[in-house]
Amino acid sequence: MKKHPFLFCGFTGWCLEILWTGLHSLLRGDPAMKGTTSLLMFPIYGCAALILPAYKKLKNLPTLLRGSLYTAGFYLGEFTSGSILQAFHMCPWDYSGVPHQYKGIIRLDYLPVWFLTGLFFEKILTKSS
Repeated sequence: MKKHPFLFCGFTGWCLEILWTGLHSLLRGDPAMKGTTSLLMFPIYGCAALILPAYKKLKNLPTLLRGSLYTAGFYLGEFTSGSILQAFHMCPWDYSGVPHQYKGIIRLDYLPVWFLTGLFFEKILTKSS
């Protein structure tokens, strides 16, 4: 993993998304717990590898602040990539029908999820580097 954090994060992100969407399908009444993702998500999740160099500069900051900065980075990445993909009618997610969304691209109610995901990536990236 030391040489390939982008690949590691891409695959980890795919797995997390499949788990997340599978749990959501269970909550919607699908006992098969079908999880989904898109090939387009791999490079987006791969960008979580940027947490490793960021952590090296932020490691002395409190966890709450680091998690908040990772969350902001995730929202920036999600909004930027989603806007580009939406312009080409290729965006694999659409939040336009749910509350607390912005332009159908980001969900503000996912803030705790992104906060914990950022700290999770920090932990697995720093542990394996």
